[in-house]
Amino acid sequence: MVAHVPERNQSASLRRALTVLEHVREHSGLSLTELAEAVGLPKSTVLRLTTPLVEARLLDRDRRTGAYRLGHGTLRLGQSYLATLDLRAVAAEESHRLMNDVRETVHLVVYDPPHVVYIDKVENDATVRMGSRIGSRGPAHSTAVGKAILAWQPGDALAGLSLEPKTRHTIVDPERLRADLAHTRRRGYAVDDRENEPEVRCVAAPIFNHHDAVAAAISVSGLSSRITAARVRELGPLVAGAAARISRKLGSQCR
Repeated sequence: MVAHVPERNQSASLRRALTVLEHVREHSGLSLTELAEAVGLPKSTVLRLTTPLVEARLLDRDRRTGAYRLGHGTLRLGQSYLATLDLRAVAAEESHRLMNDVRETVHLVVYDPPHVVYIDKVENDATVRMGSRIGSRGPAHSTAVGKAILAWQPGDALAGLSLEPKTRHTIVDPERLRADLAHTRRRGYAVDDRENEPEVRCVAAPIFNHHDAVAAAISVSGLSSRITAARVRELGPLVAGAAARISRKLGSQCR
C-alpha cells in the first residue's frame, strides 16, 4: 500500500527544491555540506531534494568532488522557453503599462539595417495620433528608436548609413551623431528632439535578447508641445525601465 503524502508537504518540498536549484544557479560548485549550510537545511534533506533534480538533469553532481552545478536539462528548458517567445507578445504588457503611465503613443521596433521597422503601436486615444503604421520603416539615424539600437551596435554603427536630413534638427554630422550615441549609452535612453518630424519628440530605450545583444527598442512619442525638453528627462527613466523589464523576459542578464 502506497502511503499518501499530504499536498501541503509536497508543496513545501517543491519550494525547498526550487530554492536549492536557484542557489546552485547563483553559486555553482558548492559541495553538499556547503549547499546545505547556504540554504539552511540538513544535508540529508538537501540530498533527498537534489536526487530527482540530478535524475532530471536539472542538476549535475561531480563524481569526484561532489560539487553541484546546473545540468544540461536547464539548457533544454531555457531553449524551449526562448523558442516560444514572440517579441510583440512579450512586450505587450509593458507597452500598455507605459502608455497608461505617460498617456502618449508607444512604439516597438526592430532593426533591419539601415532602417527600423515598426512592429507594434499602442496609442492613447485622447491625444493626437502619430502617423506611424505597423510594418512601416523609418531611418535609424533620426529616430529615437533607431538611435537606441545604434548606440549598442558592435563596431561602427554608422557604417553604411546615409545621414539624410529629415528636419532642420536632424543630426547629419557623423562625429556629432557618434557623440549623441555615446551620450545615449551613458544615460540609458535615446532622444529624438524633432529630428524625424518637425513637431514630434520621442524617447526610446534598447531591448536586449538572451544573448545580451540589442534586439529591438521601445519608445514614447508625442507632440513637442506635450513632450517638452523637461518632460523628456522624466520619460527617459520610465522608458528605460520598461525596456529593461522586457529584456529580462527575453532572457537578458543586462541591468
